[in-house]
Amino acid sequence: MSDLGDFTPSLSTDDTDADRFEESTITPAGTDTGIGTIPASQGLKIAEDGDDTEIRASITAGNRSDVRLGKYLLLSYPDDERLFCRITGLEYVQEFRTDDASEIHVRRAMRNGEVEERDYKFLATLEPIAVLYDDGDGLKRRMADRVPKPETVVREATDTEEIKTGLKMPDDGVFLGHLAVGGEKVRTAAEPPTIDYRLKDDYEAGDPLVFRHTLIAGGTGSGKTHAAKNVLRQYLGSERAYELDDGRTVSPAVVQFDPQDEYAQMHDDNPTIGSEDERAFEREEIAYGGHDETKAFVPKVGTSTYSTDDHRAEQVEFTVPFSMVRTNKWLVAGGDLNDNQYNALTYLLDRFFKQHGGSGTYREFKSFLDDPALREELDESGRVHEATFDAVKRRAYGFDSVFDQSAPPITDLVHEFVRPGGLSVVPTYHINDSRATEVVVLALASLLVDQKLSNDPEFDRIKETPMVLGMDEAHNFLTGAESAQARKVIGKFAEAAKQGRKERLGLFLITQDPQDIADAVFKQVNTKVVLNLGDEDAISAVNIPTNLAGKVPYMEKGQMVVYSPDNSEPVELIGLSKCLTKHD
Repeated sequence: MSDLGDFTPSLSTDDTDADRFEESTITPAGTDTGIGTIPASQGLKIAEDGDDTEIRASITAGNRSDVRLGKYLLLSYPDDERLFCRITGLEYVQEFRTDDASEIHVRRAMRNGEVEERDYKFLATLEPIAVLYDDGDGLKRRMADRVPKPETVVREATDTEEIKTGLKMPDDGVFLGHLAVGGEKVRTAAEPPTIDYRLKDDYEAGDPLVFRHTLIAGGTGSGKTHAAKNVLRQYLGSERAYELDDGRTVSPAVVQFDPQDEYAQMHDDNPTIGSEDERAFEREEIAYGGHDETKAFVPKVGTSTYSTDDHRAEQVEFTVPFSMVRTNKWLVAGGDLNDNQYNALTYLLDRFFKQHGGSGTYREFKSFLDDPALREELDESGRVHEATFDAVKRRAYGFDSVFDQSAPPITDLVHEFVRPGGLSVVPTYHINDSRATEVVVLALASLLVDQKLSNDPEFDRIKETPMVLGMDEAHNFLTGAESAQARKVIGKFAEAAKQGRKERLGLFLITQDPQDIADAVFKQVNTKVVLNLGDEDAISAVNIPTNLAGKVPYMEKGQMVVYSPDNSEPVELIGLSKCLTKHD
């Protein structure tokens, strides 16, 4: 046997080439469509109880980075009907059995820094929203009543008509914003690529939703005033009008109570809006620009003065006449009165106006209460106990700066205050007495509501004009409380809300504390526009679907959730980045 030692065989180039695997290029047949398919192995079931429904999509590796919670998808049936869905869950599942939590695996991943997507399944849980079908008269929707076939291709919803039909969104109406998912606008292949969201504003499918009432809720800095101005500007559009019982069509009057002196700016243009913005607004039929028919009705309260350089709207000074107390006695309650005290106040006011007539003044009423003979008479007769009389007197005092000031009474200015197509703003920022502010706001609001609800109105102008009654910081005026006068206030506005459709009166409430608005009023609101809120009680109060409520604390300025059951499915929107009128 020979000694091989360190013998190393040498290989020729020909030998090396012979041992090498032959490389070949493989091209998959066909092209991928959609973003994945529906596997039956992961559960495939439609049920009447949504909790029992199981539909999951397996998303291909190349499409995973674009998939988000809330995204809208379409699944086609063999007969061309489509299942419109929303993604409610996303998860990775291992493709092969391996322990990717082991030390070796973890350290290898830390060094590599990349994930091999093909080693995992990426599954999206889908919530069926509606079945879309064409009945010959256009695309329609019905409840999800069919299960898709296994291996059905899943595609992203990118057609405006399909998305609007799937979400039950109207094509026309009052513009609120653009449809969004996860803080990003939904894009389509159309021009413009965004999808406009509007509130129904005609009588074809019921009453215009403005008369079913609107709430805008958002914390400080969320953009709620910006959003409110943009919505109100649409109601002031030149084409906006509502039909009356006699067949006439009349433009709405907008009355806005303004605690921060911001809404009179709607008289002026927004100087940051350029020609490109204007073309975009006109293309989407969005009303924009300052509204010339804007007037600031400034309450004269004591020595307070209203002076501003923030807008160019005409200013009209007025006072609240004490005669308005005759039909709204709670205006001079001044504090918490129990039922016995409120009944005494009612008796005293009735007796006063019987003696002095409807033109009796607040000064005369104070003199009336100062009469010791009256107090003694009522006590001895058992009509009003002296302690009750004193309690009423204390609370009814302190309104000298509110009633009967040196300005025209608002009752003489009704035709100017309520103008079809006009915006009347009532600023109260200059009033440094919260008690006086409350009386002014509730006195004017009650005047409008009472005339709307009356079968024998004193002011036909109010009765016959469609109206949007806007109230910023509504929680300060419509709060749920146990006092007798609070119950009177809430009862009045709750009834107004119930009769809104009939009387063409729409409440437009703006607040950062929706939880403080009385339930009797709150539950009459059909459309809720919710911007960023950080308070859990506030989020709970607006009562929007859980999947959207969870997004509210994280929404950026201008992002909003709209919950309007008579208009559409609950949706996420992004409002216009620019205010349609001046907004400092």
